[in-house]
Amino acid sequence: MADTQHMDEAAEEERMMLDAIEKWLEQKVKPVAMQLEHDDEYPTDLVEDMKELGLFGALIDPEYGGLGLSASTYARIVTRIAEEWMSLTGIFNSHLMMAQIVQRFGTDKQKEHWLPKFATGEIRGGLALTEPNAGTDLQALTTKATLQGDKYIVEGAKTWISNAIEGSCVALLVKTDPSAEPRYKGMSILITQTKDSDGKDLPGVKNGNKLEKLGYKGIDSGELIYDGYECDAELCLVGGEEGKGFFMATGGLEIGRINIAARSVGIARRALRESVAYSQTRHTMGKPICEHQAIQLKLGEMGAKTRAAELLVEDAARAYDTGQRIDMEAGMAKYFASETAVEVATEAMRIHGGYGYSKEYPIERLYRDAPLMCIGEGTNEMQRIIIAKQLVKRNPV
Repeated sequence: MADTQHMDEAAEEERMMLDAIEKWLEQKVKPVAMQLEHDDEYPTDLVEDMKELGLFGALIDPEYGGLGLSASTYARIVTRIAEEWMSLTGIFNSHLMMAQIVQRFGTDKQKEHWLPKFATGEIRGGLALTEPNAGTDLQALTTKATLQGDKYIVEGAKTWISNAIEGSCVALLVKTDPSAEPRYKGMSILITQTKDSDGKDLPGVKNGNKLEKLGYKGIDSGELIYDGYECDAELCLVGGEEGKGFFMATGGLEIGRINIAARSVGIARRALRESVAYSQTRHTMGKPICEHQAIQLKLGEMGAKTRAAELLVEDAARAYDTGQRIDMEAGMAKYFASETAVEVATEAMRIHGGYGYSKEYPIERLYRDAPLMCIGEGTNEMQRIIIAKQLVKRNPV
């Protein structure tokens, strides 16, 4: 009986949260998203709204001021926001990946220090893994942190970091033992605050270039350069033990891959919705194009694949909520949903014809945003390798 009551309460809380998100999207996001996207302008006012909605604390435990949402609810929120403007989901997802690393692996003191500030959005940031010569191959990174007394001294550079410029903190993957073999045993994660409360760079760290992108506009993707940066070891070395960073990073990517998959579903859903509507109003040869078999074949495949992607995301999110290892489930969802987003967005452009190529319609934005989903949080080539390895591991002969 108690379990049923708890489930009912959780369902009601989810409904209320989704209703609040829906109203915000309709009233605040929809009127400005297209212009902000085309201007590549950081959505400062919408970020303030996201703070008030609690999105920066969506996955953080209530004891630290967060909402404590399940991954399943979180994925639904991400999908719905991505339907309206995908870029917004990256602003809080990158932040939550950083927060999840502290929540899952941090010491009690680290949780008490960082998580309340993360939950309110007072400190916002992301995950700093990628380097110019170390993307999917994380073990090739060269950024290093040297312990001197009770502080770490950090040297190196990171690139393609979401929230690098507008944010003020990152979970930084570093080499604390460059000579370790295998290489992953020499890696650690430091929580490094990059700016003070006034938004000024802290000593030893600065922003490099803001990276110009095909899509995913509005959110800043940038570089961070560390040159003699100092941080307190007790507060910043996640878990208080060196050599655990690689597994923390890959563990943190699980929720990131669910997020990418949920974003992909949002892109596919919007492209499908726009296509179904347009095909009923656009006439050729005396009838709506939805009555032409060529268009029906496209819509049928787009609809089936979008629904299949939704179900894979739900499956991965449920598995994440149980606390089990989910690299295969997250990999399947991320791989299939992102490839579906690209395919559905491309077909939507063909259905819309010249209007699909126009900036007056959302299709061209979806078409530009979708390819990033195949690259972000680990390439789809890597996802297929992960899936294959797990299939073999879980089904030994």
